[in-house]
Amino acid sequence: MPEVERKSKITASRKLMLKSLMLAKAKECWDQELEEREAEKSRYLAERIPTLQTRGLSLSALQDLCRDLQAKVEVVDEERYDIEAKCLHNTREIKDLRLKVLDLRGKFKRPPLRRVRVSADAMLRALLGSKHKVSMDLRANLKSVKKEDTEKERPVEVGDWRKNVEAMSGMEGRKKMFDAAKSPTSQ
Repeated sequence: MPEVERKSKITASRKLMLKSLMLAKAKECWDQELEEREAEKSRYLAERIPTLQTRGLSLSALQDLCRDLQAKVEVVDEERYDIEAKCLHNTREIKDLRLKVLDLRGKFKRPPLRRVRVSADAMLRALLGSKHKVSMDLRANLKSVKKEDTEKERPVEVGDWRKNVEAMSGMEGRKKMFDAAKSPTSQ
């Protein structure tokens, strides 16, 4: 059966309208997600970082506040440095492992497969174990062809090959070959 091209059930203008509606909905979802992220970030920062009250503090109180803030910054910097060092170490280790994998993949040579001749009996014994007692002779199922019959059907013409070449040369020879090829099929 020849395949018939299916026509779209939706018109091009309808497709375009649906596509624009989908894009508008996706943009709306994207904007909403960005607003949620910003709200979450501001909530987290408000929770973790209290507002500073510096009005009405004396000079010594401001200096103490600065020392406390400096100590907190140093602790955060140490943690950041430790995390960066771990990250660099992990990336180097990953890079080394990838190189090792590539080296191993390149050095591995597949061994040449050898053809193994196994008889059907040996294969069944290997699959079924010692319980296998039926012997399969696959050659018994093959059809036998007698060579004598085929030789008798084809009579062999032995003659002088030069006469045959001279007789078949030119257009007359081609006509003889054409007529000879045509005659056995018509009988």
